[in-house]
Amino acid sequence: MRRSEDMEPAPPAGAEFGPALPPESPLAMPVQSLGKVPKAAAPGPRPAGLAFRRAFVLGGAAGLTILAAHEMYLVLDVGGVTLLEYLVLCLFVVLFAWISFAFTNALLGLPSLLRRTQQHLGIAPDGPLPALTARTAILLPIYNEEPARVLAGLEATCESLDATGAAAHFDVFILSDTTDADVWIAEEAGFLDLRARRGDHGRLFYRRRPRNTGRKAGNIAEWVTRFGGAYQSFLILDADSVMTGDCLVRLAAAIESNPGAGLIQTLPVIVGGRTLFARLQQFTGRLYGPLIAHGLASWSGPESNYWGHNAMIRTRAFAEGAGLPELKGPKPFGGHILSHDFIEAALMRRRGWGMHMVPWLEGSYEEGPPTLADLAVRDRRWCQGNLQHIAVLPARGLHPVSRLHLLTGIGSYLTAPLWLVMLLAGLATALQARFVPPDYFPAGFALFPSWPAQDPVRAVWVFVGTMAVLLLPKLFAFAALLTSRASRRRFGGGMRAFAGMMGETLISGLLAPVTMFTQSAAVVGILAGRDGGWQPQRRDDDCIDTASILRYFLPHTVAGWLLGAAALSISLPLFFWMTPVVLGLALAIPLVLWTGAVRASLPALFRTPEEQAPPEVLLRARQLRKANPAPTLSEAVAHLAAAPELAAFHRAQLADGERRPGDYAPDRLIAAAKIADAPSLDVALGALTPRQKAAALGDFSALDALLALARQRAEPRASTVALERVDASS
Repeated sequence: MRRSEDMEPAPPAGAEFGPALPPESPLAMPVQSLGKVPKAAAPGPRPAGLAFRRAFVLGGAAGLTILAAHEMYLVLDVGGVTLLEYLVLCLFVVLFAWISFAFTNALLGLPSLLRRTQQHLGIAPDGPLPALTARTAILLPIYNEEPARVLAGLEATCESLDATGAAAHFDVFILSDTTDADVWIAEEAGFLDLRARRGDHGRLFYRRRPRNTGRKAGNIAEWVTRFGGAYQSFLILDADSVMTGDCLVRLAAAIESNPGAGLIQTLPVIVGGRTLFARLQQFTGRLYGPLIAHGLASWSGPESNYWGHNAMIRTRAFAEGAGLPELKGPKPFGGHILSHDFIEAALMRRRGWGMHMVPWLEGSYEEGPPTLADLAVRDRRWCQGNLQHIAVLPARGLHPVSRLHLLTGIGSYLTAPLWLVMLLAGLATALQARFVPPDYFPAGFALFPSWPAQDPVRAVWVFVGTMAVLLLPKLFAFAALLTSRASRRRFGGGMRAFAGMMGETLISGLLAPVTMFTQSAAVVGILAGRDGGWQPQRRDDDCIDTASILRYFLPHTVAGWLLGAAALSISLPLFFWMTPVVLGLALAIPLVLWTGAVRASLPALFRTPEEQAPPEVLLRARQLRKANPAPTLSEAVAHLAAAPELAAFHRAQLADGERRPGDYAPDRLIAAAKIADAPSLDVALGALTPRQKAAALGDFSALDALLALARQRAEPRASTVALERVDASS
C-alpha cells in the first residue's frame, strides 16, 4: 500500500460530471467611447443601386409628407388657423412622416419579395450545405426562465444541427443570469439531464454569474472576454428561440466566406401562439413581416440593424467594437443600456464591419407574448431602452443610417403619446368651436373676420389618403402572396389568408388605442424618472390573471368613456368619427381578456405556413416539451439534499464559494447569520429573503449548513417511516 503522501489527490466533488466550462480563451473587449471616433477599416464595396433605394425611401416619404401637410393646412385654413389648429397640424405632419416612411419601405420591399430567390453574401437557401472550417458558439442567455421549456427548444435546435453533420463545429453555452435560487438549481438539474441524454460533455456548457452586471449585454460581454478567443463567430438565442441546423450552418458559412461581415441577421418568425393575441402577432408577422424586412434590407445594405438574437456575429468584430459604455446620469436614462442591440450594431458599423440582413433565409423562430398585458410588460423595458438612445444619437462617427435606425427605435414609442396629444388637441378644437363663443374681430386691425372653421370635404380626403398610406402595405403583402401558388397553399389558400387579414385589421384597429395609451403612460413614466427594472417574461398561456388586468387597464377604460362623452357632447357625427378609438379604450378590459384566451378554433382563420406544414425542429421542440413537462419548481435546498450528484455538481460550479478577506457582501453575511441561528431548515428558509437565499447557495459554508439542516429534517421522517413499516409488518 502506498503512503498517503504518495497518493494522488481525490478529484473535486462534481468532477465526475466533466467540466461545465471549456478552457478559457480570453479576448479583449474595450468599452467604446461615444465622444471619440475610433479607427475603422475601409468599408467594403457598396451594393449596386443602394443610393437610389435610399433616395426613394427617404425622398418618397418626404414628398408624401409635404403633400399631406399642404392638404391638412388647407383643411384648417378656412378663415385663419388657431393656435390649437397649428398644434394639430404639427403633430399630423410628424405622425404622417412616420407612416409614410413605413409605406415607402414596404413599397421598396415588394419587388425584392417577389423575386423569391436571393444569393446575397453567397447564401443559397436551396443549395447544398456549405462546409465549415471555423468554430462557432451558440449562446443561450437566460434570466429566471422556466428551465424545462427553454431547454426543450435548445435540445430541438441541437438535434437539428446534428442532422446536418456539422455539429462538431458548434459549441453550446447556457449563460445564466438567474437570481431565483429555486430556478437556479432547476437549471443545473436540467443541464445535467440534457448533457446525459445527448452525451455532449465536450460541446455543451453551463455557467451562472453570481452578479448579473450589465444584464443581458453584460452576460454576453463576460462570455466574450473569457471564451471568445476560441470562436470565429457566435449566435445568440433568445429564451424562446428555435433554429434549424440548416439555417445555423449557412449563417456560419456566410461569416467565414465574407471577411468584412460583422453580423448577419435573419428574420425570426413568430410561432407557437395559442391565444388570439399571440396568433394575431404570428399571422401579421408571417404575412406582413417579410415585406417590411425585405424593404429594410434593401435600403439598409451593410448598415442594417440588429434585433438582439438569432443573428450570427463575428466575435472579433463584436469584441473590438461593441463594448457598451454606461450612460451618464441617473436612471432611467443613465446606467446600463437596456436596448443594447441597436447600439451594438451602430458601434460595430462605426468600426467598418458590415451589418447585413437576410430576411429570405428561413429556419429562425421565436415566440410572442400570449396577451396584450404581457406585451405591455416587455414594451415598458424596450421603451426605456429605446429612449436611452437619445443620449447615443450624438455619438461621434456613427453612420447616418445607424442614426436613422436609432431614430426609428425612439420614434416607435414617441409616436404613441404624439398620437394621443393630437387626438386631445383635435377634440379641444372641436370643444372650443362648440362651447366657446368665437371672437370674429380680435384686437388689432384685420381686413377680414376670423372664422373658426375647417373644410369638411377636404378633411375626408385627407383621412382617406392617410388610411391608404397606413393600410396599403398590408395589401402589398397580400398581393405578393397571391403571385405564388406555393405561398398561397402555405397559408391555407388565398381566401383564408384574405379573411385572416380582414379579421386581423379589425381586431388590431380596436387594440391600437389600448397600445397607444399604454405606451404613452410608459413614456410619461420614464420621462418622470421611474425606472422599469428588468422583469422576466411570462411565456405560458395557461392562465390569465384577471385581477391584475382589471387594475392595469382600468385607466384605459375610464379614458375611453371620457373621450366618448366629450365627443358626444359636441356632435353625434364626431362621436361616430372617433368610434374606433373610443370603443378600443372603453372596452380595453374585455378586449384584453378575450384576446388573451386560448381558442382551439383560431387555426382555421389565422393560419400560418408553420401550422400548415410544421418544420421538424418545431415539432421536435413541442414533443420534448410534452415529454418533459415543466414540473412545479422544487425548493432549492430540498432539491439538492435529495440529489447528492446534483449537489456535488452545484458545489463544483461555485467559483467564489468561500468568503475572502475584505468580502463583506451584506446578503452573504446576513444569510450566514440567519442560518446559524435557525433551529431548523423551515425557520432558516422563512428568514431568508430571495437574494439572501441565492447568496447562501453560492457560499460553501452557508450551503453546507443548509444541507445539514435538510438532513436533520429528513432523519426524523425516515425514522417515522421505518416505525410505520415495523408496525404494519407486525
